[in-house]
Amino acid sequence: MSDKALAGQIGTFVRHHRLEQNKTQDTLAHEAGISRSTLSLLERGKTVTLATLIQVLRVLDQLQVMDAFVVEERISPLMLAKIQNEKRQRARGKQGRDTTEPDW
Repeated sequence: MSDKALAGQIGTFVRHHRLEQNKTQDTLAHEAGISRSTLSLLERGKTVTLATLIQVLRVLDQLQVMDAFVVEERISPLMLAKIQNEKRQRARGKQGRDTTEPDW
């Protein structure tokens, strides 16, 4: 998908959710702290800043779309085996203590 097509899809998403919430461009722009013309650019698939998009998504309560960008660290099977191998398997008594005398 081209950059232009992706920007258009984002604009369509924003417009859809704005209309679903019965908000005008003026209202949404005011709540997001941007100008109406900037919101119009976003909805038409034109270039806007990432900060602008985040502000609009926050007002529309659609920040969950950002979950697609979460990076989860995964441990490779070899690293997991190494970590598990390094774990203690059992406890040892103290070395070098005289066990004939009680600890009082």
